[in-house]
Amino acid sequence: MTSSTSAESVIQRQLDAYNARDLDALMSTYADDIELYEHPSKLVASGAAEARARQAARLAEPNLHAKLLQRMVMGETVIDREVVTRTFPEGPGRIDLIAIYQVRGSHIAKAWFIFGEKTLDAKP
Repeated sequence: MTSSTSAESVIQRQLDAYNARDLDALMSTYADDIELYEHPSKLVASGAAEARARQAARLAEPNLHAKLLQRMVMGETVIDREVVTRTFPEGPGRIDLIAIYQVRGSHIAKAWFIFGEKTLDAKP
């Protein structure tokens, strides 16, 4: 069983690696059999290779940054509410996000993402 403290530290390492755009550090937080979902059940990546390809594309965005607004931890489950700055196909902006992580040992085993409202930056 994973303690709340260690589960939270895994998720914090993941967030720090994401914001540093460090793909290897990010992938080190994922289990080899990681499953990523759009909540509730749309599987978007299964296994480390698919997760790496998905994250590599995301980390290439020049303005990428996730700002943590709130975190809840209960045992091996960590729920983050974030605002993520990204470059969307329509242009730069932000999106509200809730991420639900299931930590197994020292790795993220599963994650579900709930996407909120997308706000594009004003055009000059």
